[in-house]
Amino acid sequence: MLEAERVLVEAAIAEDTLTLPFELRQKSRLVTTLGSGRQILLRLPRGSVLRHGALLLTNEGRVVEVRAAKEILSVVSSDVLEDLARAAYHLGNRHVPLQIGNGSLAYLHDHVFDDMLRGLGLSPRVVEAPFEPEHGAYGHGTVHHHQQHEHEH
Repeated sequence: MLEAERVLVEAAIAEDTLTLPFELRQKSRLVTTLGSGRQILLRLPRGSVLRHGALLLTNEGRVVEVRAAKEILSVVSSDVLEDLARAAYHLGNRHVPLQIGNGSLAYLHDHVFDDMLRGLGLSPRVVEAPFEPEHGAYGHGTVHHHQQHEHEH
């Protein structure tokens, strides 16, 4: 069985693909199936989040490209930035992962959150699309780094 323990930081040509929903792209230990049908064991550093386009190096020296699977999402759009900011505040207060676009917010479909946003005057629509939420305040790209930084205040 193929194994992958690290994400490449340099460019490379992928020989296979791994398509996963966001929930599984957050797992550091996972047995799954590549686009070619081969099984692979992911053994990544704890706290890793695989982003769309990330490249994994396998124990056989093969490169695998990660792809975000299509998922059922709710999307709200508005030209009124205060409405989107208010929606982001209320969803963030409930720890909902958000994908932020130009004039839109997307989250994994949930009728309760849809109703909440309707109450704020927005009109959620349901779509099927890849989900790539924000990294969060402490996330840096594909893998979360735990580095200390000195700041002047």
